[in-house]
Amino acid sequence: MTSGGKPGSPFEVFRVFLVLGLTSFGGPVAHLGYFREAFVVRLQWMSDRAYGDVVALGQLLPGPASSQVGMAIGLMRAGYGGLLAAWLGFTLPSALLLTAFAFGAGELEAALGTGWIHGLKAAAVAVVAHALIGMTRSLAPDRKRATIAVAGMIGAMLIPFATGQLMVIVGGGLAGLVWLRDETAPDGEELMAVPVGRTAAILALLVFFLLLAALPVVYGLIVDGPWPLIDAFYRAGSMVFGGGHVVLPLLEAEVVDTGMVDREAFLAGYGAAQAVPGPLFTFAAYLGAVMETPPSALAALLALLAIFFPSALLIVSGLHFQGHLRRAPPSRRAFAGVNAAVVGLLAAVFYDPILSAGLISPLATAIAAASFVALAAWKAPPWAVVLLAGAAGFVFL
Repeated sequence: MTSGGKPGSPFEVFRVFLVLGLTSFGGPVAHLGYFREAFVVRLQWMSDRAYGDVVALGQLLPGPASSQVGMAIGLMRAGYGGLLAAWLGFTLPSALLLTAFAFGAGELEAALGTGWIHGLKAAAVAVVAHALIGMTRSLAPDRKRATIAVAGMIGAMLIPFATGQLMVIVGGGLAGLVWLRDETAPDGEELMAVPVGRTAAILALLVFFLLLAALPVVYGLIVDGPWPLIDAFYRAGSMVFGGGHVVLPLLEAEVVDTGMVDREAFLAGYGAAQAVPGPLFTFAAYLGAVMETPPSALAALLALLAIFFPSALLIVSGLHFQGHLRRAPPSRRAFAGVNAAVVGLLAAVFYDPILSAGLISPLATAIAAASFVALAAWKAPPWAVVLLAGAAGFVFL
């Protein structure tokens, strides 16, 4: 159960995340904007505070940040079935598209051109800007938290990649702990209601580390079969902080440098991954498919499961312990600082690459501005804004 209302069903979660999986273009930070628009503003499943907590957890844990946020929201809404439904709905569209690309459906992009992609990126600018404004009002509304947010933005810009993100989150927590007054939840608001017991949380953490240690041993003993694939993708999903493009060097080391995938095939798949909605980690489905000749749908599925499974285990464990920590007054101050730092972190990534990739011309800027007005003033659903922006990009860009 989340702070926004009654528990839901896995089917409800799947339906909402499937729409997001079909329309969430623009990368991990843009996905967080789409999520906030859906779950905080439109559906009111959770408050901005609870959402900020979940985003902070996703930034702290290794794995795909936006997918982890989605899993957490599904878990909080409808239990373990909700976690699975959220992952499946958000992941399925891009995984199927990239698997189809591995089987030779790559001529579509050449036929359609790239204008529609630029239109979708312009829409992502509007979605993230709208989310940032709303989160700033809720999570950084006073001088101290606004200062933490701006400091976080500067830190993330000066220290890029996962290292900077982790330092910003930790620094925001420390600043909140020593500088902010006690944070209390508004009347009737449950900040972190998580249907995970202590035993399940500890077991999930143990399984995570057990698989991380055992899979290389199994691969060493049994060279044939799917074990090299499972080991490579499980390790990739376990060792990368920040998600998104950060995983690419590790995936290249795991599958190209070891000879599992040809470098040209790797680059072709990466290009296709930029043109599909949903999480970039579904690139694993393409890589798994092209590891075999002819391409294998079963290998695509195994690679997909292996790279996302660590995130599911860590979210189950992390949400439980985060929810318990949230109840102590010092932790509430720290989380208030973390939430403000999250705003700054998203602002930094909004500048680069969201703005730089989305506003490539006056026409793209016009599409972004119109999309923002549609979202903020006319309360248009994000999926409709995305579709119209893509169509405008196809015609004008």
